Amino acid sequence: MPTTTTHQSLTSEPGPAATPPTTAALRERFRPLFDTIAAGAARREQDRVLPFDEVAALKEAGFGALRIPREYGGSGVSLRQLFTLLTDLAAADSNLTQLWRGHFAYVEGTLLQPPSAHRDRWLFDIAAGTMVGNASSELTGTSLRDIRTALTSPGPPDGASTLTGTKYYSTGSLYADWIAGSAVHDGERVGYAVRATAPGVERIDDWDGFGQRLTGSGTTHFTEVRVDPRNVRPFSPDAPSHVHAFFQLVLVASLAGIARAAADDAADFVRPRTRSYINATTALPRQDPQVLQVVGELGSRAFAAEAVVLAAADHLDTAYERLRTAMPCDGVDDGTPGRQAARAAVDEADLAVSRAQLVAVAQSLLAATELFEVGGASATSTGRALDRHWRNARTIASHNPAIYKARSLGYWAVHGEREPQPAGV
Repeated sequence: MPTTTTHQSLTSEPGPAATPPTTAALRERFRPLFDTIAAGAARREQDRVLPFDEVAALKEAGFGALRIPREYGGSGVSLRQLFTLLTDLAAADSNLTQLWRGHFAYVEGTLLQPPSAHRDRWLFDIAAGTMVGNASSELTGTSLRDIRTALTSPGPPDGASTLTGTKYYSTGSLYADWIAGSAVHDGERVGYAVRATAPGVERIDDWDGFGQRLTGSGTTHFTEVRVDPRNVRPFSPDAPSHVHAFFQLVLVASLAGIARAAADDAADFVRPRTRSYINATTALPRQDPQVLQVVGELGSRAFAAEAVVLAAADHLDTAYERLRTAMPCDGVDDGTPGRQAARAAVDEADLAVSRAQLVAVAQSLLAATELFEVGGASATSTGRALDRHWRNARTIASHNPAIYKARSLGYWAVHGEREPQPAGV
């Protein structure tokens, strides 16, 4: 396991703000690293090599600090810029984009916390390389709202609570320095964060899905793990938040990256190929108009998927800014115009991300299937590992089935409001 990064102390003070980098500069900065990651993606897939080295390189490059304000040592990028890079990374290896999902969602929540020395410490630590994994899902009940992992009340001698329970689909936690998730405390849902190597934390690499095999989405056991009360956050189910839509858009960016990778791999496969078919119209595949048509369609599918990611990210940027400037620290909507605008912006972001998901699921799965129309049986060689694109896309698409998103969008279109949640869900 990689060692935990050495962090700055609580006495650190934010420095002066600086101008955020341009999107072009960010892509140029990370392109060499993403190219290196892409070069080893098929081998890691075939041999099931967990990408510890690649995660460490991303930490070192400041990838996890992209959203941290520059005065704390981060890059201070917009959400549109972040999702541009997440899509670029997914085109290199979709496993890596997904395993950073919980980290960036935790950052979003931290950015909206009220100012405090403890919040400053988190921002400085993440800027210095700290990575946060996610451990929220359980196999109890019928939905994510059913939680049995328990956080005890603080007690002597140091006022710490203890955390006990089991989480599944703990994406990214194998690679993380800290693990964040949800628990029940005195009958109420709360968020927590604990060190990944704390006594009582057991991380198990037992994710057995046929795709996204390297995300570290296994089981995590917590047995009387001590929790600093400062790392416990209240959960307000009725407070508007962009974090839910953020979680979903990371998966959509992963799908868009897969579509781009499938399109690129198709072009790379056709370009040097000399073997053709008896009923082909040209001797070389790269001159065959039907083959070129497929390659062109794949590129268009990738373009569509990436376009909806960025469009949804723009809505997320708007929602974040409205929340940051209009909502009180307790997240309660007291009916003032600014807070109503924040809630409306969150609703628009949720809708945009759901619409983007429907597009990206369809386009990525079609691209990952139609890819094989350019190469015949030789494209199915295990050495090429081109099947990983479909398996990865199908796995991501299964996390939040698109049929439910489509129904919710239809309800909104007809009724002009959110669909009511069924009882018990």
